[in-house]
Amino acid sequence: MVGGEKDTSTIERRTLLKAVGTGSAAGLAGIPGYVGARQQDFPSSDIEMIVPWAAGGGTDRTGRRLASLAENHMDTSFFVSNVTGGSGSAGFRRAANAEPDGHTVGVLTVEICTISHLGIADLTPDAFAPVMQYNFDPASLTVHQNAPYSTIDEFVSYAEENPGEIRISNSGIGAIWHLSAAQLAQEVGIEVEHIGYDGGAPATQAVVNGEVEATTASPAEVAPQVQDGPLNMLAVFGEERSDLFPDVPTLQERDIDVTIGAWRGLGVPAGTPDERVQALHDAYRSVYESDEFQNFMNQNGFGLVYRDPQEYGEFMQSELDRFAGIVNQLGLGSGGDGATTTTTTS
Repeated sequence: MVGGEKDTSTIERRTLLKAVGTGSAAGLAGIPGYVGARQQDFPSSDIEMIVPWAAGGGTDRTGRRLASLAENHMDTSFFVSNVTGGSGSAGFRRAANAEPDGHTVGVLTVEICTISHLGIADLTPDAFAPVMQYNFDPASLTVHQNAPYSTIDEFVSYAEENPGEIRISNSGIGAIWHLSAAQLAQEVGIEVEHIGYDGGAPATQAVVNGEVEATTASPAEVAPQVQDGPLNMLAVFGEERSDLFPDVPTLQERDIDVTIGAWRGLGVPAGTPDERVQALHDAYRSVYESDEFQNFMNQNGFGLVYRDPQEYGEFMQSELDRFAGIVNQLGLGSGGDGATTTTTTS
């Protein structure tokens, strides 16, 4: 269940699970650590999942799907709270400051690795015990089909010959798609102008209208205009090609060493007991591997990537370090060129 009401099926399921657990206790009592785990009585209440972006966005939709399916794997109910503002920082802060008992789970997005560098909030992945990564959506570079370049190689050559002429739109200055375009420009050594819009839709429309020459966004965001015209996708910034556009090469295939995009995962407040982190991980991984969740993600164009707690923690630290360099090079954050717009959904 997602929301505040408990339906009959949830109550029946919880009653059954408790009955099975009680009947099995005698046989498990001799296992080391079992008594302590039972005494901890986890979960002992509903689990709140805090989504740091508005209802209806990709993070909200995937978070709610996880919540609804997780109830099949834990003896409790799950509900979602949208806590928005500050480029995700309001929701991150609420989750980080919750009681570290496993009953509050934050849906973490790539912004947890950028907002401290941008001077938005003093929050980093260190505020959380990582549970699991479940998503990665690579950036893509898309241009108008009438542009004088039809491949990523031609785009780079044109930019080299015409420094500063190419304008690349994004969903907000300092947002992940801005940082993606910036890393591409840094890697290949071209000079471009970054133009921030209030969200991905107007940023894409700007290419259609001829206000800018290119945009960076996830493949799913620009899919309608690429599939039906008038836009042309030149490259994706992932390790593998996009399932939506299998004919579009990755930057790596063109010897451009850039892999970057948006991602989503789960974390609990730092200091949450390891056994509770593991219990949550096991439940969410079961959801991740289920046909229901895999089909939901695939049908809606959300990339599937799994990392366990240790891998996810290491990944977030590498992202934190990587974005420090990009933001510093762009002169953003405190004392830098102030952001003109920020994303409102993710």
